[in-house]
Amino acid sequence: MQSAYDLVVVGSGFAGCMTTLKCVETAKKLGKSPKVLLVEAGIEEERPGASRWTQAFLRLDKDLNFDKRWPSIVHKTSRGLADMEYCNKLVEIAGPTAKYVESLGVELMRIKEDKVALEFDTDGVFVRPHGGGVAIVRTLLKEIGKYPNAQMVYETVAEKLLTDETGNVNGVRVRTKDGVLHNIRSPNVMLACGGFEANKEMLTAYIGNNAVDLPLIAPGLKHNKGAGIRMAMEVGAATSGAFDGIHTELVDTRSKQPDAVVWGNGYGILVDENCKRFFNEAHAELFGSFELAAYHTWKDCNQKSWFIFDKTTYDFFKPGWVYDTTDLEPEQGATIGELAGKLGLDPHALQQTVNEFNTACDTTTPLNFLKLDGKGTKGINPPKSNWAQPIISPPFYGYPLTANLTFTYGGLATNLNAQVLAQNGSVIPGLYAAGEIHGVFYHEYPPASSVLRSLSFGGVAGEFIARNKT
Repeated sequence: MQSAYDLVVVGSGFAGCMTTLKCVETAKKLGKSPKVLLVEAGIEEERPGASRWTQAFLRLDKDLNFDKRWPSIVHKTSRGLADMEYCNKLVEIAGPTAKYVESLGVELMRIKEDKVALEFDTDGVFVRPHGGGVAIVRTLLKEIGKYPNAQMVYETVAEKLLTDETGNVNGVRVRTKDGVLHNIRSPNVMLACGGFEANKEMLTAYIGNNAVDLPLIAPGLKHNKGAGIRMAMEVGAATSGAFDGIHTELVDTRSKQPDAVVWGNGYGILVDENCKRFFNEAHAELFGSFELAAYHTWKDCNQKSWFIFDKTTYDFFKPGWVYDTTDLEPEQGATIGELAGKLGLDPHALQQTVNEFNTACDTTTPLNFLKLDGKGTKGINPPKSNWAQPIISPPFYGYPLTANLTFTYGGLATNLNAQVLAQNGSVIPGLYAAGEIHGVFYHEYPPASSVLRSLSFGGVAGEFIARNKT
């Protein structure tokens, strides 16, 4: 590791890898050869953070166009607080970014969804990379490896931004695995090191009581300790996004597999440890409800909930991705009581809740999973707004669930070139941020967009730096 580079990138996830690759690639086309260092806190085998483990759902249509409806959803869920210029820019650049990734050899599977209602305006399609997020990262790292002017170091933690007397960022102080501090000089520093998911102090300060009890959805998140946010704030960076906001997902408590998410809570009922329903499971489309279901499981239900459904639902969705993201089959029983026993629930209490739900179901409105069908309940609280069909067909199925922390909302404010902004709205010279460290979301996360925004704005930054700053 040298002492001076043209660009130092902190974090080797989607944003960091794209910044690195687009910088050296663009520079080569311009006849330049900037020295770039990619700094990763983890070991090589577990790189990089959450990017390695995510299934990488992409809000794209079959032609890889990003959902044009997404900005309006962000505006609504953020109650007008989100940076709409950033959101509209993502609509422009996400598609070309996906096509670029595909051109490198990543297989992007177009999935025509014919069973469930998506909130995406993508003609019933969404996209997933074959092999998940790690397939994208490995491809990007392989491409980076073709450039001798790009270097990567592991088990190296960035601790402090270096600045000159006028406030220009001109490097970063890192600590290597032997505990030694090194000052690395560079006129450009990209912070792509995620949020503060693994920082218990920050979780308590910003999220509140019991936030420290949230398990991380993937092993690599243990390195996301908010260092990038802290370092940037120390040199006057402005913040953005809700610092008390988090994206959580419901996972199968029996599984040891990272990201063992169980979707589809809208197609049955969710109950707490007292066998009581606590949430309107179908107030929105599948991707519009799963985050809040997980949040309420953590916040209101002692981190425990159970998803209960019957053979009718199971047969409709199997095989398929809705219930196949965990590696284990659901528990099943010939009766609700038998199922309750296998799930560790009170058989009588669960039977009573199922009976109450069944009685409240609308039996006249036809069931249609492909839209918000209005087939709701009557006379029970909480209601179920759509897809409320009685749970009466044995065998009965259930998943034991808990909420896992995926990412935090709060982060740094940037412009459309991913340059970090100061408190007065001016650019902090030499400092960039992309990925989950950039704050955009408030109140809710309109999903299947994080991978795309990380890749897209990482690419924007890399190209900008190559053209203008090297």
